[in-house]
Parts: sequence; C-alpha cells; structure tokens
Amino acid sequence: MKVINIGETNSVANTFMAQMRDIKIQKDPMRFRANLRRLGNIFAYEISKTLAYSEKEVVTPLGTAVVPTFDTPLVAATILRAGIPLHEGIIDVLDGCESAFIAAFRKYHRGDDYHIKIEYCTCPSLTGKTLILSDTMLATGSSMEIAWYKLQDQGGTPDYTHFVCPISSVYAIEFLQKKLPKNATLWTCAIDEELTSQSYIVPGLGDAGDLAYGAKI
Repeated sequence: MKVINIGETNSVANTFMAQMRDIKIQKDPMRFRANLRRLGNIFAYEISKTLAYSEKEVVTPLGTAVVPTFDTPLVAATILRAGIPLHEGIIDVLDGCESAFIAAFRKYHRGDDYHIKIEYCTCPSLTGKTLILSDTMLATGSSMEIAWYKLQDQGGTPDYTHFVCPISSVYAIEFLQKKLPKNATLWTCAIDEELTSQSYIVPGLGDAGDLAYGAKI
C-alpha cells in the first residue's frame, strides 16, 4: 500500500488541519465540518490526478473544444458519522461518483478492551470500479480494515482502493500495510506517533464525530 502525506507539502490543507486540531477553534462544529469538507475537496483533487482520462469533444457556443476528462468509474464510501463531511467534500469534486455508507464503531467490554461492530452497510457494485473509502481518523486501522472487507463482501472487489484519512497513526499505517492489498493508496494530511491506552491518537484532535455533530450519549 502506497502512503501519500499531503501535509508534507506546504498548502492550505495544513491551515485547515491546524484549525481542526486547535482546542478553541474546534469548538465551532460548523467550522469543523467545513474544514473536513474542504479537505475532502483537496483529497479528491489529488486522487483525480491518478485516474484514467480520454479526450472528449465539447460543443461550445462558438465551436468545439477537445477536453480530457476522467473515465474511471468511482464509488466513494465513508464510515459514519465522522466521515460524512469528508465524504461530501469528495463527491462535490468527483462528479458522477456513486456512494456507499458503513456504520462501524467501538463496542467496549471490560476496561479498554473493545471490538469493532458494524451495524449498517449499503453499497453499490464495486466490481471494475475504483473505491475511495474515507474516515476522519485512522487510529488502529481496525475499523478501516473491517469496513473494507465488509464493502467487498457486499459489493465485490474493486479494481483499486484509495483510503482517505486526514489524521493517521504510525501504528495504523503499519497495520494496514500488512492487512490490506498492495493495489491501494492511503492519503493522509498528518501522521501522529502516539496512541493512548484507549487507542486514541496523540496529539490527534479528539473525537471527530462529537466535534462535527455534538456529543453522544
């Protein structure tokens, strides 16, 4: 699996990330969602450079223009609920992209022990298509792994997969490189070194779902 960290290059993406991490600015959920959506726009633009293109004739009021546009059939999937703004940013840019949704969360047992539980999945056919699977945080990688296999079970095997996670941990990247196919790319904007005993990313940004949509019971 190839890893591309767009945060290594100076761009406005790092400004959005800084605002999302800032303990004061992130108190505004509308700003947090907007920044996630804008990051989705940027990731989609970068992914668009990897797609297959062909030239098409476009009739203008004054003549005909030949323009290369992409031909790759796409499905954008996200893990609810934190991934919704990121997903919206992706499909805003990639016209004609189909959508898939999966609900995966940590089901805790005693202490810090938990397993990933999936309660909902809806997916079009993935056969012969490129999948873009997004989630805001990539902490252990377990949710992403389970989501990818669940989507594959339901929709078939995609030709290629792009994983989009604005913040990733070193641990999760190493985990996914062992567990997922090599014909995939992980797109991230920051790679953090630490995980807490509860498997939260440090410095991270907190609970992305709560920051975007409010605290849950």
